[in-house]
Amino acid sequence: MGQSGQLPVIGVIGGSGVYDVEGLEKREWREVTSPFGKPSDALLFGELDGQRLVFLPRHGRGHVLGPSDLNFRANIDALKRAGVTEVISVSAVGSLREGLPPGHFVLVDQFIDRTVKRESSFFGAGLVAHVSLAHPTCSRLGGHLAEAMTELSIPHTRGGTYLAMEGPQFSTLAESNLYRSWGCDVIGMTNMPEAKLAREAELCYASVAMVTDYDCWHPDHDHVTVEAIVKVLRENADKARALVRAVTPRLSKRIGPCEVGCHNALDTAVITAPEKRDPEMIARLSAVAGRVLNA
Repeated sequence: MGQSGQLPVIGVIGGSGVYDVEGLEKREWREVTSPFGKPSDALLFGELDGQRLVFLPRHGRGHVLGPSDLNFRANIDALKRAGVTEVISVSAVGSLREGLPPGHFVLVDQFIDRTVKRESSFFGAGLVAHVSLAHPTCSRLGGHLAEAMTELSIPHTRGGTYLAMEGPQFSTLAESNLYRSWGCDVIGMTNMPEAKLAREAELCYASVAMVTDYDCWHPDHDHVTVEAIVKVLRENADKARALVRAVTPRLSKRIGPCEVGCHNALDTAVITAPEKRDPEMIARLSAVAGRVLNA
């Protein structure tokens, strides 16, 4: 069955502090094999009120992988192979705005990608494709998440630009001020190339950025203790788990493909002529792009 005909399967990628989803029924951790290598961890399969859900701890259980060590392609490919159709990405971020304090959530809708070490596409020599990233997140998912956050009284902002840096070190003061001058709102290390790959895999993708602290631009930055950051991280993780539970019934009601086109992102993206496509690439992309390559 093509993805546009599938019932919703919600994928959750948990960032720092979010290593599990509470309340899942029929829980089962399963290893999912990907031709792009090893995902961050096994995937947790289960149901919330009858809705299928698949959870992946981005950094692995116990936080054993740093941001530049993540196999983003394997993570997204594994979720697609698991049947996931919409992805909620949850991640800890630093704030670049006074009005986005610790504990605030931002529904990111734009990115600036400053990463340099990561494989950022499933496609390449032998099978070339170019997807649109003008609007890199799914506005439909964003709307449902915003409604759920309002319902839960989670302080949030809908819309914002996420500066993705390589890491693992944090920014210099000069870099932090530069990113502020660019109009960025939050800074993190993991949403790129994750969002790009989700688009190539024709998955709806929403980024929930959870502010843990002000980045080093803030005059009070040096007075923030590790204990204070950890406390906010834990509180944010609790809010994130509540958000997943609250938004799941809303996402269960989708009928047909995503109305904003996420599930058909590859319709006009593949450039390589059919007779010139590398058979090995076609095989590797069986989950990510099988809908268009096997049509």
